[in-house]
Amino acid sequence: MKANVPTREAARIEALRQYKILDTPSEQAYDDITALAAFICDVPIALISLVDSDRQWFKSKVGLKVDETSRDVSFCAHAILSESIMIVNDALCDERFGDNPLVTCAPKIRFYAGVPLKTPKGHSLGTLCVIDHQPRELSELQVRTLEALARQVVIQLELKRTSTQLADALDKIRLMEGLIPICSYCKGIRNDRGYWSTVEKFIKQFSNVEFSHGVCDRCMRQHFPDVAQVLLADVDQNSPQDDDHGLSDKLLG
Repeated sequence: MKANVPTREAARIEALRQYKILDTPSEQAYDDITALAAFICDVPIALISLVDSDRQWFKSKVGLKVDETSRDVSFCAHAILSESIMIVNDALCDERFGDNPLVTCAPKIRFYAGVPLKTPKGHSLGTLCVIDHQPRELSELQVRTLEALARQVVIQLELKRTSTQLADALDKIRLMEGLIPICSYCKGIRNDRGYWSTVEKFIKQFSNVEFSHGVCDRCMRQHFPDVAQVLLADVDQNSPQDDDHGLSDKLLG
């Protein structure tokens, strides 16, 4: 039986993309967790499975050779719908999985237990799961330990995302500190690929700055003299005698 789609699926997939973890090489930190999960639960297979839009991809795996399977046959696609661990003691006796090709064919899953990998914002990205070829149960201690290991997976994901964001921020700082080519006439900026854009577009590329637009005193007098005569009357009266352009010109340089 194909799993239902989570209610916030688009946001969940976007959250998964932001971690930039899909299709990355194996890492010791994750492999240690799956090795511990397999040992503690005494099972031949343990996986860190991330549920993508149409597949489940394994960041780490013990006892399984494939890197991914279709989401349609994924046990983990069902597990991410749960708030807590999902346990299938005997897949052949479960109407959701009795005819699943992962049960009837290799790897012949009979037992499955998966803990959702829930982010701080509540998105279930996938599971830490353990699998056996025969029916079985987990003890309360094994369940608690599996849940603790799943939390460690999420911590690793958060650390990776934070370090990536810091690296990106440093790159942006280095770029902004460098020499920026600017047109002497229109004040457009040339990026590192040779394309010209406005100052606003360039800065928004490398920061979260939002722009509001106005007209400075000097341009107001040049382009809208009638309006300037009314709006800037007080500025002209209060400005020092040697300042021909008003207070905002002083600030603009």
